[in-house]
Amino acid sequence: MRIGTPREIKPEENRVGLVPASVRELTRRGHEVVIESGAGAGIGIGDEAYRAAGAKIAADADELFDNVELIVKVKEPQPVEVGRLTPRHTLFTFLHLAAEPALTRGLMDSGATGIALETVTDDHGALPLLAPMSEIAGSMGAQVAARCMEAHEGGRGLLMGGTPGTPPAQVTVIGGGMAGSNAAQVAMGMGAEVTILDTSLPRLRELRGTFGPHVKLIHATADTVEHQVTESDVVIGAVLVPGAAAPRLIDRSTLAKMRPGAVLVDIAIDQGGCFATSQPTTHAEPTYTVDGIVHYAVTNMPGAVPRTSAFALNAAMTPYVLALADKGPTAAMQADPGLAEGLNVHKGAVVNRAVARALDLPQHANPMLHDQREAA
Repeated sequence: MRIGTPREIKPEENRVGLVPASVRELTRRGHEVVIESGAGAGIGIGDEAYRAAGAKIAADADELFDNVELIVKVKEPQPVEVGRLTPRHTLFTFLHLAAEPALTRGLMDSGATGIALETVTDDHGALPLLAPMSEIAGSMGAQVAARCMEAHEGGRGLLMGGTPGTPPAQVTVIGGGMAGSNAAQVAMGMGAEVTILDTSLPRLRELRGTFGPHVKLIHATADTVEHQVTESDVVIGAVLVPGAAAPRLIDRSTLAKMRPGAVLVDIAIDQGGCFATSQPTTHAEPTYTVDGIVHYAVTNMPGAVPRTSAFALNAAMTPYVLALADKGPTAAMQADPGLAEGLNVHKGAVVNRAVARALDLPQHANPMLHDQREAA
């Protein structure tokens, strides 16, 4: 199969879909890999390293898209990239379509097959390709919160861990999944007083085993969320409904009760955000202030540490890329229901239920899952 990785063109995005080690795994199996010139520059990898791994180098994106069938990248395609897609293309990347109606329509119109990394599942129902980015985004969430609390950033002028004789910052993490637990771990390591809210009692019990008595674990209800948010210096939103738009957990009236200079970090912004006042931001201009509250809502947080992120993502993603290449996308998805769960757009239709509901679109059956059940 002919597989291509273009240079990412989303602003401030320096990750790359395939690193040379992954390229070598593909080429040694007889696949042809094309890398756009400069695709690895953001993580310090030049074209020669890709050539040494067996890849061909395309001069530009047009050449690459014209000569490959499977496109492996990191972020959702930008409008100019959508215009290059055709029905012969399979796109394997993060899509987050529930918050992107224009992108969804563009993919439908292209006829391309869109497999979203964030909805691929494993045998236990977990999200193996989202997990490494969630770990990184969660860890970064606590780091950026500490910076945003500084006075020159508009924050309350607090040190996360306080000092002897002064109290630590009060940090609330909403959502106890991969991102939330990592955010809590880093904030706790900085010395903050940390509370995690989650709707799942079994998950809270798991977190008790992880954190012991060092983190407060509270069942999330409207009352507990409002109370914790208004008493916190930092609130990190880390809720996830796979494929769907993030639920809005803090409304404007609750925001008005928060401490002036408090910080909101919205890790769920890729899925539309979990705060009523959330708006996507960039690494170049990461924050804005509403009603005296500092908001951080960068849509590609792991892009700030692209080398770590690219290698972590490739470690998780390469087995799936190999399956898609070795068997072809249809056979690979029919053989692996978890990979089939990643199928979001196929032959001009949305086949992911959560995306269709979020965008009020007709939801067509996932043909790969249907075929899998028939085969079983």
